[in-house]
Amino acid sequence: MNRKRVLIFTGLLLFLTGCTDFVMICSLNPFYLEKNVTLLPEIEGRWSVLPVQHKAGSTKKEDNPVWNGVDTTSVWKIERRISKETIKTSQGRDSIVLKPLNFYQVLLVGNGPDSIHYRFKMVIFKVNEMLYADFMPIENTGLEKSRFAAESYFRIHTLARLVIRNQHPEFSWLGAEYTKEMIEKKRVRVSYRWVSDAGRLLLTGSSEQLTGVIERYAGEPRFIDWENQNAQLKLNRII
Repeated sequence: MNRKRVLIFTGLLLFLTGCTDFVMICSLNPFYLEKNVTLLPEIEGRWSVLPVQHKAGSTKKEDNPVWNGVDTTSVWKIERRISKETIKTSQGRDSIVLKPLNFYQVLLVGNGPDSIHYRFKMVIFKVNEMLYADFMPIENTGLEKSRFAAESYFRIHTLARLVIRNQHPEFSWLGAEYTKEMIEKKRVRVSYRWVSDAGRLLLTGSSEQLTGVIERYAGEPRFIDWENQNAQLKLNRII
């Protein structure tokens, strides 16, 4: 799909990928470079999640309109992705080789036996000694029922800062309106498109450009105040 067609379909696809609440900024390209990817074994496991109020918001949990029920009532199961390859042995027999990959799968799992709600690819990376996570949906059950949706679907990335506090991972996603304000005030220079059908910004810069933005701005609270983003979650390990 060429770039012009990508932008034509973006309005529809933002709805398919769940990027419709205008809470998190979305990007066509990953926020990371492979050289910055890292592993964090302590992130693996089963977690319950708790919304975190940004510092300028209300202290009442019920006043937080950001998250839907599935986001906070599901168990978040995080595991390193393993690829399976079948190779021929010298005796001509099939042998399965397991290869750990450098990213994680995040499953939002409900209570029922078949209640996986969503799957995400999570890539953890480090820039200037700070940890970040790039999230991308890797499965949407609705796509299986529509050839048009499946043919048009592409995966959009969101960016979160990751901090481990007292063995609890905390994610703070870069906000859409927050980024829009930074661009309008020329605090940050990054390629983007305004998607009129969705009424929002979509970042279109390369991973190199996005990494440059993170290097220059993400570690400075005067540019990006991670404690003041609307979408924040704290994970609590389930034993």
